[in-house]
Amino acid sequence: MAFEHIAVIGAGAWGCALANVIARAGRSVTLAARTPESASLVARERTSPRLPGIALDPRIDVVAANRVAADRRQVNDAVLLAVPAQDLRIAAAQLGQTIERGTPVVACAKGIERGTHKFMTEVISESLPAARPAILSGPSFAADVARGLPTAVTLAIDDGTQAAALAAALGSATFRPYHTTDTRGVEIGGAAKNVLAIAAGIVTGRGLGPSAAAALITRGFAELFRFGKAFGARPETLTGLSGLGDLVLTCSSPQSRNFALGVALGKGKPTDEAKAESRLAEGAFTAPVLVEMANAKEVEMPIANAVAAILAGRASIAEAIENLLTRPFRAEG
Repeated sequence: MAFEHIAVIGAGAWGCALANVIARAGRSVTLAARTPESASLVARERTSPRLPGIALDPRIDVVAANRVAADRRQVNDAVLLAVPAQDLRIAAAQLGQTIERGTPVVACAKGIERGTHKFMTEVISESLPAARPAILSGPSFAADVARGLPTAVTLAIDDGTQAAALAAALGSATFRPYHTTDTRGVEIGGAAKNVLAIAAGIVTGRGLGPSAAAALITRGFAELFRFGKAFGARPETLTGLSGLGDLVLTCSSPQSRNFALGVALGKGKPTDEAKAESRLAEGAFTAPVLVEMANAKEVEMPIANAVAAILAGRASIAEAIENLLTRPFRAEG
């Protein structure tokens, strides 16, 4: 499990950041853009349009994604899928038969697939039966990671030995991956926190104050924890980097696309316009799916429900806030 060569699929902000991480760790890395045009641009400029001013490590080989699938000579010891959650199935399927049995294929997206209600590792399992599905998540902004600022994340693979080996291969002085076998807990934390970050942004955009923001994050985490418990996540995962840690980051910074979407909504921007401007905010896609899955398990998630209702146009922000503030008083838990 040397993991000497690793491929990253997706040359957006997160893909470029992860490619830099792998190069700094001393591994050979191929960065695959999803179109030949994008690959040509990134290879020529040595940067991503989504990370202006941040250079790609010169050791990174930039190609088009179809080259990775077609080149049978290059054996990748691991593949990181740095594409949006709703595109992950297509990106995984494009790898075709090039994945050797047992190779970790790591989802680096935070969401749940619409329509199927599948978690990211389940999508990988269905698309690439030979692969070993994995998930990378945690409190991390692409710009920070790309610059080499200190960051800690969680890597989950159901094989503990393989998880530890890949975490060690990716790790460096400024990028610290903790490892676990709780794949479900890691992907639930990443998906649910995006929805809650939209709610936190609404609170900020509405000018409801830091006390309300703190209450929102705390009660939001209670929802995330209940949902995770219902779907078999471990408590220590939900209270760790990929759960509570990521929630705190994305609920408190305008660098978060989900938080920024919420701020725009809170300031009165029309829902369709705000969603169009924040088309990469995974929480907008995840909110209705999260609520449907919670309802199926009879998990109470009033904040997530409010976000889904606002995004769908079923409730105004004023109505959603009133509904939350007039809920019956109850014991904390």
